[in-house]
Amino acid sequence: MPDAAAAEERANARLAWARNATDVKELELQRASVDAGYRSYWRAQVGDGSRIVMDSPPELEDVRPWLRMRALLASGGVRVPQVLMEDTANGFVLMEDLGGPTLAQVIDADNADAQFDAAIKQLLRLQKIQPPLGMGEFGHALLQRDAGLFEDWFLRRHLGLELDADDLQRLEEAQGLLMDNALQQARVVTHRDFMPRNLMPVDDGPAVLDFQDCVVGPVAYDPVSLFKDAFLSWPIERVDEWLARYHARALQARIPVPHLPEFRRDADWLGVQRHLKILGIFARLHYRDGKSRYLPDAPRFITYLDEVLPRYRELDPLREVLDVRIRPAMERMPLPSP
Repeated sequence: MPDAAAAEERANARLAWARNATDVKELELQRASVDAGYRSYWRAQVGDGSRIVMDSPPELEDVRPWLRMRALLASGGVRVPQVLMEDTANGFVLMEDLGGPTLAQVIDADNADAQFDAAIKQLLRLQKIQPPLGMGEFGHALLQRDAGLFEDWFLRRHLGLELDADDLQRLEEAQGLLMDNALQQARVVTHRDFMPRNLMPVDDGPAVLDFQDCVVGPVAYDPVSLFKDAFLSWPIERVDEWLARYHARALQARIPVPHLPEFRRDADWLGVQRHLKILGIFARLHYRDGKSRYLPDAPRFITYLDEVLPRYRELDPLREVLDVRIRPAMERMPLPSP
């Protein structure tokens, strides 16, 4: 984490750049949002409205992958923020202000069908993009890293669990099945965090945010991320209905999805893989980065697992480890306050 002097120096550089970029000498910046990475977003009032300044310190988070991916998604018709000025050397970007609330803040049980219909439209545009040569792959190495996050940070660091040989074998067996399923699916451009807090409600949107880590990945990954959010839960019956709705529209758009029963299994299994990974990430954010507001959501992911694992006997080894080792350890370990 930067010290106070470095933070003040960066703040001065950010303000000077924003004043120059907007040609408003008296401009002031107000914090617009905070995320789990090193980027920060600042709102600037100008004559005809407001702008957003993205601050991405080059030594911590290179802004160029974000800009390259923004251009790729825009080329496919995906609604992304309009960039007005960029400074890659210093890590500053001036862009349109899409407004305040994210989709996560405005969606509710009554408007969810319409909101998700609009989100699916953007997702299908994203999935139809031809991946450029050299684009990152959601492959075995990434899956192994995700599995390691769960074991190293959530089980060992947070819960203090050291699994015995039998439990490790059960966990590795289940993780192997999840990995094989992910690797066997059709491949499309994959956001990897296509969820309501990364979508902004606008008339021609929703606009898609936080897309710099897009890869070529399994076709069911983003749909299940959208409907089984890290921060917002829905009844599983509605999730199943939305997955079927996405599937029908994907077939019409010629996205390479399998028959619905197979697609539903693929989405469920990717959901399990993703939930385990996020548990590891939330624990790492708490213990390594001092960001404790994420870990209190951990029980949400256990609920997701409880809903899905009984559907698939093949995943019984994971269910056994969850019931016998993980759940009792969580009950003994109070979660930090957000």
